[in-house]
Amino acid sequence: MTAEANAPHTEHGPDELCPAGALLYRRALGEGRVTVTDATATPCLVDFGLLQPSLDDPDRLDPVAPVVGLHRLLRMSQERIADERRREERLTETFTALMRTASQSATGEASTLRVLSGKERIDRTIGDVMAVATDQVLTIQPHSTHVGPHPRVHEAALARDQALLDRGGRIRTLYQHTLRHAPTVLARYELLRGDVEARTLDEVTERLIVVDRTVAFIPASADRSLALEVRHPALIAYFVNTFDRLWHLATPMHPRAVHQPTLNGITPRQRAIAALLIEGHTDSDIADRLGMNVRTARVHIAKLAATLGSESRAQLGYLIGQSGILDREG
Repeated sequence: MTAEANAPHTEHGPDELCPAGALLYRRALGEGRVTVTDATATPCLVDFGLLQPSLDDPDRLDPVAPVVGLHRLLRMSQERIADERRREERLTETFTALMRTASQSATGEASTLRVLSGKERIDRTIGDVMAVATDQVLTIQPHSTHVGPHPRVHEAALARDQALLDRGGRIRTLYQHTLRHAPTVLARYELLRGDVEARTLDEVTERLIVVDRTVAFIPASADRSLALEVRHPALIAYFVNTFDRLWHLATPMHPRAVHQPTLNGITPRQRAIAALLIEGHTDSDIADRLGMNVRTARVHIAKLAATLGSESRAQLGYLIGQSGILDREG
């Protein structure tokens, strides 16, 4: 038995490559093959498509190219994010009627669901909850949240965040990738001191704030003039679980930013756009889902077309499918 086969293996998702799997995959790339027996102790390599059966030897496994393997794992992560979003939508549909009933009968702070009307009242209520928080705040902030002036305009929010950090609490925030280099967001983190981290994803859910795992706030109207204060334990647990899953899939932004790699001349932003293009989304839909304006989306589409050598929208969709950038092998 090889050292890799004897190494203990813990089941894990496609977001990481375990040490034993990485060692065997590296060996497979160097030698061009490994045996089925060699891979018994690291089933993740076969499950994730990094090793595949040889066509001419049933006892042999051949490694796929690292660039293909990376595309495949990225695609699997994107599918997991989409699954989480669909689960959230189904839950929202299921509880719509219940929330309406609860909001009509809610009485005071003891209710598990309460509708807050007006942005001033919403901010005041969040501030009151933050003032007594001692553990952590989990936040999902879509792109529209920080579009505007310098963060000094939001001094009250910064002050309450810093107060929580000073009490030994921690803050975790998820943004869209479009905000990785936004001056407003970067300046905000330069002003905060304490246990605060931020990560980004191509697409995030609507705004969510969870305080101390006991109360959450979500929008109840498109213009955010209405919000829902949630204190139901089951819903809080669902929000926290959803946040944790998205957080695990996200790319670190602060305090240590991780660079997103450009593969075969295609940037991560362009790969996200390519995935939406082949689903038939319009430029406006793509811009909205990825947190950018339509002009910026079209610039990225034009660059993507130039890189792939496309001369038309229809041809671009075909070339995306043939290129393998979305883990589609020809």
